[in-house]
Amino acid sequence: MNKYREILKIGIPIMLGQACVIILAFADNIMIGWHSVNELAASSFVNNMMNLFILIELGFATGMTPVIGSDYGKKNISGIGNTLRNGISLNTSLGAIGTVIILGIYPFLDCFGQKPELLPYIRPYYLLVGVSTLFVLGFNTLKQFTDGICAPSVSMMFLMGGNLINIFGNWVLIYGKLGFPELGLTGAGISTLAARIIMLAGFAYYIFKSRRLEAYASAFKSAKSSGKEMRNLFNLGYPLALQMGMETSTFTFSAVMVGWIGATALAAHQVALTISQLFFMMMQGLAFAVSILVSTAYGKKDIKGVREYARKGYLLILGISVIFSAVVYIFRHQAVGMFTDSAEVSAIALSLIFVLFSYQFGDGLQLCFANALRGIQDVKPIMSAAFVSYFLIAMPVAWALGFKTSLGIIGIWTGFPVGLTTAGVFFFFRFRKRLKMLIFAE
Repeated sequence: MNKYREILKIGIPIMLGQACVIILAFADNIMIGWHSVNELAASSFVNNMMNLFILIELGFATGMTPVIGSDYGKKNISGIGNTLRNGISLNTSLGAIGTVIILGIYPFLDCFGQKPELLPYIRPYYLLVGVSTLFVLGFNTLKQFTDGICAPSVSMMFLMGGNLINIFGNWVLIYGKLGFPELGLTGAGISTLAARIIMLAGFAYYIFKSRRLEAYASAFKSAKSSGKEMRNLFNLGYPLALQMGMETSTFTFSAVMVGWIGATALAAHQVALTISQLFFMMMQGLAFAVSILVSTAYGKKDIKGVREYARKGYLLILGISVIFSAVVYIFRHQAVGMFTDSAEVSAIALSLIFVLFSYQFGDGLQLCFANALRGIQDVKPIMSAAFVSYFLIAMPVAWALGFKTSLGIIGIWTGFPVGLTTAGVFFFFRFRKRLKMLIFAE
């Protein structure tokens, strides 16, 4: 039972931080959806594109976690400070490149096949949320540090505060309260950008000024940027970035394909996808805890601990997904009804809920064992498995079932369980193989 308690001790604060992201996504979509269906559809297109960039950049940042976790297990404070400095240097450069790419795509937004009536909503919102991704990356980079030293409650508090700011800003700017103009979706974009800037500034101030983290701040200040260290972090991060990017691209391209069907289908897609984030973020919180504890055990050369954290972590993830599935099924009509008063949008979204349930096993499997592999710094095989699972299997299945059968949006969504389960099975067997090699090496 000790391993379960350890996973939950670290996982619950991360899950609560993830819950803040979910609450914000719910609030955004509820406020936007009640303003207009077209704005909800436009936000679906933009947010799915931005999630691709955010998760790719998060993949690069997560290369820091196993290194920091391993050093934390060894009580190597100077090593942690060194990793933090080089991680910030690397991810600032990558974030700048990502922002340039986002802005470079802007003139071609009309080439993605979205309905012409959505473009006036898409364009300003795209710019605002696109620029804000740079601040998300900054926050996530610092979060890898606090998570790696087993202090996930720090980032949780700043996520909670940032979400309250964002929700208040949405209420003021979407609907035109307190004397401000009614800006609709553009107002939601302004609120998101402002909240993300404030969150990063507050988080950075706390890390470098808090007495609790004074030793790490001193180690950071005395460390020097090193091309070798940045290359090491890059080599750990880029397979994870590509894996997360390929997984997310399945959802991004599905939104593009659903957009070809129409604005109503795209709005329903966004409603169901927002509900699915409830599952994903909670499971991801526990999976991150698995990665942190596995990396700490790996740093101590505790191979039995590595195995137990991964095994018991998956059992917890599976249990969480079953509980959430039951709750969402019972309250499915109320959950969908929060986002829209359109009967047509609600009917389509409800039909997608059952597909959502079907991919929880595979999603939990791939999340847990991808993060376990990250914890033991065995990340390169993840990349090739993700390419096969998502690009060669999931997306072709989604396109074929969506447009070559009568299934439509249901067919597009069927690509999710196929791709996620394929990836999860590979990661599981790769972890088992690598674990046997570590045991043999002892």
